[in-house]
Parts: sequence; structure tokens; C-alpha cells
Amino acid sequence: MKAAIVTQYNKNDLTLKMTTVDKPQITADQVLLKVSAAGVNPLDNMITRGEVKLIVPYKLPVIGGNEVVGKIEAVGANVTQFSVGERVFSRLPLDSIGAFAQYTAVDANAIAKVPPYLSDVQAAAIPLTALTVMQAFELMQVKKGNTIFISGGTGGVGAMAIPLAKAKGLKVITNGSVENKERVLALGVDRFIDYKTEDYTQTVANVDYVLDTLGGQETEKQMTIMKKGGQLVSLKGMPNGAFAKRMGFTGLKRLLFSFAGRKFDKIAKKYGVTYNFIFVQANGAQLTEVAKLFTKLELKPSLDTVYAFSDVNAALDKVANGRSRGKTVLDLQQGEK
Repeated sequence: MKAAIVTQYNKNDLTLKMTTVDKPQITADQVLLKVSAAGVNPLDNMITRGEVKLIVPYKLPVIGGNEVVGKIEAVGANVTQFSVGERVFSRLPLDSIGAFAQYTAVDANAIAKVPPYLSDVQAAAIPLTALTVMQAFELMQVKKGNTIFISGGTGGVGAMAIPLAKAKGLKVITNGSVENKERVLALGVDRFIDYKTEDYTQTVANVDYVLDTLGGQETEKQMTIMKKGGQLVSLKGMPNGAFAKRMGFTGLKRLLFSFAGRKFDKIAKKYGVTYNFIFVQANGAQLTEVAKLFTKLELKPSLDTVYAFSDVNAALDKVANGRSRGKTVLDLQQGEK
């Protein structure tokens, strides 16, 4: 089968090698997917740069890609909840990525059935971002009626987080570029802030939760608008000791993450809030919940550009360098039609 391979860690060259490899063999607890579409994410480039080596030490070469849609071609002996021919999607398990290939083997507990009204390309835009949001809400222990601030909500994460937050009964405030105002208001935002004309730290207060998609100096700024006891989950900050504990890390690695994240923990303590860092994990049960929510609300994800599989490196470059108004996706069926 054709596959796009990460051959080496390189901060300056994100190019994957398109090559031919053996079709994967499944275990008793896996399914074999014929891949129809794959989401392309900043995480894919972070892996190539070597930026997640401490969290997931991949043994190179490895097939790239974290987010997949496909039809089941074979099921393992222990798999009873899925059948051959079903269309499923997944944020692949951290230790067995490989969405950028014509076939991939996936643990059955990491997949969910695709809502029938979504195309393969639309479905490929959902698992990684939606699970990030759902797992962030789980950490926050969100309660209906409370308020969440989603920083930079006009990006891909915001496009997923806003409708899911509304489905959870939250009041949603976000900021971003004014040209995207109508689009995010249509997603259900209760208050939109134009970041060029309004400083949210001066006009927003008593927020229960913050989903930090920006990192850097913005992380502390967002803590200033929160209630005492509030929960901030960052996608761009530093991993900390709490993150290492959740991931099951021990020894030196746990010590390293505790040291790396101590700055954010101290700042959070100063404001009387809780800081958490998140690195999204596979979870078929949560993805099934997402699929039900999408079906109930008839949500459709925001798409930016769809590339053929042969253009995988152009897609990765788009994610790294291009302004995005939605998800970048590979359509593996383009060359087969």
C-alpha cells in the first residue's frame, strides 16, 4: 500500500516520504480500515519536528497521520461491536498512528460509527478536534449554565468547541478576527469580541472556564478574567505535573514535566484557578457521544482545503504556514474515482 512516512525528526523540513509498505496485520482487538479520508493537523507537523518526543517517543520511520475515516475491511477475533463494511472514524491511539496510508489497523475501542449525513471528507475533520474539546470539558467538569471563554475561537478548534459547548448548556464568549464574526455567531456564540478593537481582559470577568488555544502571554491574561476556583485548559501551554500524572508517566519524565509546567502552576495559584494542559487521546466512547451530538444538531465541520493523497506535503505546508478558515483534509479517494 502507499503510505506517507516520517523518516526523521527535523525542525526545518516537514516533508514526508511517499513510499510503498506492507498492508498492516490486525490483532484480535483491532479492525482493518481502508482509508477514505484523513485530517491534517498541526500535531502532524509537531511530530515531524520532534516536539512531542517526550510525550510519545515514536520509533522512526513511522507512518504519519492522527485522524482517519474509512470502511472496515476486516475485524479481529475479539471485536463484536463493529462489522465489515461499516464506515467509522477515529483519532488514532497515540502509540499507533498511521492515517496517511491506504490502510490502517486501529484498536476497536478507538473508533466510532460516522453519522450517515456526513461525507468522508467532512467526517475526517472531526475526531481529533472534537475529542480535544470533549476531554477539555471533562477536565473542567463543565456544568450547564456556566460561562466559558474560548480564546481565538475563529480557528479550527473554536469551530468545534463552540457548538459542543452550547450543546453542554454553556454560555460562550470568544474573540478573534472580525471577518469571521458572523460565522462564529452562527455557531451559537453568545458574545463575540474583535481582538483588534477590544481588550477582553478589560471587559470580561467572572468566567468559569477557559479553553486556551493561544498559549504564550495569553495564558496568564485569560486567568485574570476567571472566577476563583475556575478551570483553564490549555492546548498551547506547557505540560505540567498534573498532566504527567494523568498520562501515567513516572520517574524522570514526571519530574521533567513537573519542572516544565511549574511556571503556569504558580501563575494559576496566584489567581486562584486551576491550570491543565491537554494532549488528546483516542476514545471511541467519547467519539460516539460526539457523533450523537452532531447527528442531533446536524452540525457540519468547517472545511478549508481538500487535497489528494499525493499532495500530502502541500497539505502539511498549508497547516504549517497558511491562514486557515477550517480543517485541511486528505481525500484518498480522489485518485480512485
